[in-house]
Amino acid sequence: MTARRAALLAGGTMLLVYLATLAPSVTFWDAGEFIAAAHALGIPHPPGTPLFIVLLSTWAKLLPFVPFAVATNSFSSVCTSAAIALMVWWLARSVGAPRVALCAGLAAGATSSIWMNATETEVYAASLCLSACAIVAGDLAGRTGESRWRVLAAYLLALALPLHLSAIVAAPVVVYLAAWRANSTFDRGALVELIGVTAFVVAVSRESAWLAILAGILIAAALRETDRSLWRTAHPARVFAALIVACSALAFLVIRARHDPAINQGNPSTISDLLYVTARRQYDVAGLFPRQAPVWLQLANWFEYADWQFALGLGPTVIPTVARVAMSLVFALLGIEGARWHRRADARSWLAVLLLFICGSLGVIAYLNLKAGSSFAWSFVPDAAHHEARDRDYFFVLGFLAWGLWAGMGAMSLAVRLKAPAFVGVALAALPIALNWSAVTRRPEPEASMPAEVAKALLEPLPTNAVLFVAGDNDSYPLWFAQQVNGTRRDVTVVTMPLLTARWYVAELDRRFRLIGGSIEGVGADVARRVADRARALGRPVAVALTVPKTDRATLGDRWISVGLVALEPGQGALTGDLDSSWSDIPIAVDPTKRARDSIEKWLDARSVHPALEPVHEYFGDVLSCPRLALEKPPSAPQLAKLDSLCNLR
Repeated sequence: MTARRAALLAGGTMLLVYLATLAPSVTFWDAGEFIAAAHALGIPHPPGTPLFIVLLSTWAKLLPFVPFAVATNSFSSVCTSAAIALMVWWLARSVGAPRVALCAGLAAGATSSIWMNATETEVYAASLCLSACAIVAGDLAGRTGESRWRVLAAYLLALALPLHLSAIVAAPVVVYLAAWRANSTFDRGALVELIGVTAFVVAVSRESAWLAILAGILIAAALRETDRSLWRTAHPARVFAALIVACSALAFLVIRARHDPAINQGNPSTISDLLYVTARRQYDVAGLFPRQAPVWLQLANWFEYADWQFALGLGPTVIPTVARVAMSLVFALLGIEGARWHRRADARSWLAVLLLFICGSLGVIAYLNLKAGSSFAWSFVPDAAHHEARDRDYFFVLGFLAWGLWAGMGAMSLAVRLKAPAFVGVALAALPIALNWSAVTRRPEPEASMPAEVAKALLEPLPTNAVLFVAGDNDSYPLWFAQQVNGTRRDVTVVTMPLLTARWYVAELDRRFRLIGGSIEGVGADVARRVADRARALGRPVAVALTVPKTDRATLGDRWISVGLVALEPGQGALTGDLDSSWSDIPIAVDPTKRARDSIEKWLDARSVHPALEPVHEYFGDVLSCPRLALEKPPSAPQLAKLDSLCNLR
């Protein structure tokens, strides 16, 4: 077996696995926005993804014979399988053992975080592919000494700006491989040059002028050349050109923003607004200090995510099980065995994988300074304000990639130790495919079509030209997809309440829909009420999703009628008949609610949500039960509790 065949076999196998389990439609989180943006020829998503949107749109247009969501989801599958193939090819050439590299790729590609990124429209799959490309380019630069590979490595690192900054986690590995030559010499020119490129990316992402100046100095310093040193021709002019070309993709944000497209977060229509977006300032990015959670807790949180990687099907929720933990320990031991084998086989690539593991785990922990995960440490950190909105295991995929590579090597090494046939090692390395499949597949119902059903349930009951207030991204993205891709109820204006704190979003509502009705200066907590009052003044019905907390709904109005998954004000649309308030002080429009309930109940058809790490499907499954609960006479105590805490009716 050659390195190329091993790469094709590993990448092809994982591609088939990903395609067999990818989401057949839009998902609740970022995919809705990505797909809607791609459908509109590259409308920018939040910070740093214009290149992804362009690639996504182009890819989807090459597959006009499949549904748009399936096409874009498959882009993630192709990117991830390509990343696995590249890593296998690199390792096979480095260690001279293609079968071992094949095992490494199968185990790494089957880790749950990498697999789940590969089956929905998310930028993290493309970012993983970019990291793998940069690592291979850095290795070729170090092996051949040719400046073209170093320039390519610089270009790929710089692409992290218009694609996604998570790719820069691999920068130390790229720098190391390019600087430490395969002949054991050290290229200081490559070291200085690529550190300068990395510093430039970080400088732009942090809006740091002094760091940008330092980056320029480092790149220019690589001009120095002497025959008596190990410095090599750096061709900094080419590197500067590569940076300019890579960053030119950011101009796409400005160009598109000036056309005021339907999805245009941040509205980066000027250079200053572009810097605001690329620096992710709207997200209140944390610095290194103070820590948002104790260091020990951040480390422990990583171990929680690590326990999900190889046998999630043995316990598909955040609660650990004995079987799952046992398999995690088995693959940890295989990782240790694989690391030992790898070090003996090739110290250079071993150190590169070690760097990847450190940077993708400890480095991410230190740099991102995350709060406690949404499912972790509630007994230690009970306040919801000190938890992430969702679990962030996908931030650590490069670390899990390194662990998976070593675990796969360890599987083959163990088979050799036991004098077993080679297929035993391959089967052991591929075992996570079977152990994870049931937990990571996105095809089962009702989850697969639930986002589309939620969008339908939110939009269908609304009167013409309604202004709908929603709670956040999980109910915004399906709505954006339904409106922008499917063309459903484009007369409805969706107002995402958490975005009302962003000045650009308030300006957008005023510019497009005249929903502010005055100066946007000094916009504060009253902006939601101002938008609702302005909508009424314009003769537009006001509606609010039941996912919006009661306290927030109260700022919009005093009297509401529940119709399906939304609440309307009395007298709007068809709400002119008799109201039923026999058990509650909140009136319920009987006939419209029954129609909404019947449609939802027909779709649910007694199907229950499967256990999973992410609670969003369970949450919306419960939310979809709100119309039925509202019509129970009288509701039971548990139903009343749901109406209070989940449906926000009373």
